[in-house]
Amino acid sequence: MSLSQAQKKALRSIGHYLNPVVTVSENGISENLLAELDRALRDHELIKVKLALPDREDRALMIEELTAGGRAELVQSIGKTALLYRHNPQANPKLSNIVRFEQHHGRR
Repeated sequence: MSLSQAQKKALRSIGHYLNPVVTVSENGISENLLAELDRALRDHELIKVKLALPDREDRALMIEELTAGGRAELVQSIGKTALLYRHNPQANPKLSNIVRFEQHHGRR
């Protein structure tokens, strides 16, 4: 699955209003972290992840691991925050950030 530039732009506009729901510490990725990432992506589809790592290269490697482990796509990475997306065809409209944003802004 590869997002077009237009899709990424639309997702970035939604992501601007989100707060991080998953935080990765210097301890790295654990099974619990991957389970939480999976739950967050399944429920919300579009999430922000905070990377509490001081080194830029370490953050880039961690983002690669998160996107692979979460079967997600990187929409944007700025500083210590990454915006990840994974489509859920059976998304709960009360939880999905995309559905809620579109309903709130009169789309769909």
